[in-house]
Amino acid sequence: MKINEISLLGRQVIGEVERAVVGKHDLLVMVMSSVLAGGHVLLEDYPGLGKTLIARSFAASLGLDFKRIQFTPDLLPGDITGGYVFNRNKNEFELRKGPVFTQVLLADEINRASPKTQSALLEAMQEGQVSLEGETLPLTEPFIVLATQNPIEYEGTFPLPEAQLDRFMVKLTVGHPSVAEEKEILQRRRERKQDEVSLLRVSNPDQIMEMRAAVEGVFVHPDLENYIAELVHATRVDRRVAVGASPRASLAFLKLSRAYAALDGRDFVIPDDIKRFAFAVLGHRLLLQPEHWMSQRVRGDIVNEVLSKVAVPVIQ
Repeated sequence: MKINEISLLGRQVIGEVERAVVGKHDLLVMVMSSVLAGGHVLLEDYPGLGKTLIARSFAASLGLDFKRIQFTPDLLPGDITGGYVFNRNKNEFELRKGPVFTQVLLADEINRASPKTQSALLEAMQEGQVSLEGETLPLTEPFIVLATQNPIEYEGTFPLPEAQLDRFMVKLTVGHPSVAEEKEILQRRRERKQDEVSLLRVSNPDQIMEMRAAVEGVFVHPDLENYIAELVHATRVDRRVAVGASPRASLAFLKLSRAYAALDGRDFVIPDDIKRFAFAVLGHRLLLQPEHWMSQRVRGDIVNEVLSKVAVPVIQ
């Protein structure tokens, strides 16, 4: 698949999703970039802002199998992975696969489940497989986790551990719509006379895998690779940070910048492609010193300072 074909198909997918999601173009481009980069997405914001709608709409327009898990405090790991159940008619144990065996998994309100249940997704997200009773079962490609969570100050939530947060390629915030966007939401609902939005299937699993393979051919200048490494390293030496971003952050920058360049119709990466994803890639990977735990703005300040301090390479 050629770069212009990736750009065209990707824009068609985003355009179809925008029939259901109003006024979030930049956010949808980031989600689509993550899909092409082979990463998982964490959507964090207050209830009712369309996090679940975004996940469902992408699954429909991408033409991928979709399953949803509503995370609750009493959810068990087996409810996600499945397990072996004894069949009396056949007098044998048979595998009943859980909802994780799909292509797009919506983990709704993931921070409402216990840490033990949250960790059930770790192997699936990182390795693309599930281990049951000593047997390793591969997941169907592409496998994408779109997780949603409410802000951790809400009661009855369990903050995701750093090990699992690092598995998400990006963490994105949806945000409230403007007055004009909210009026358009009301107008669309009134005109279609139903809650559900019927979306067309734009692509299929084979095309998604072809697009991912083609993205690997996007050129990244060595100076830009050095720029990525310097950005990530700068988070590790900041005095407000206990543990900086891991090498997964560097790889996320590389993959996402390639994917975004392809969506933009280019076969090469520019510095702005990298800077565009700085907050989404670095924000959730910074473990702050204890005195900064209660401040919600410190992570943003750190990322802003990193972007301003690290010199942007000039590529001919």
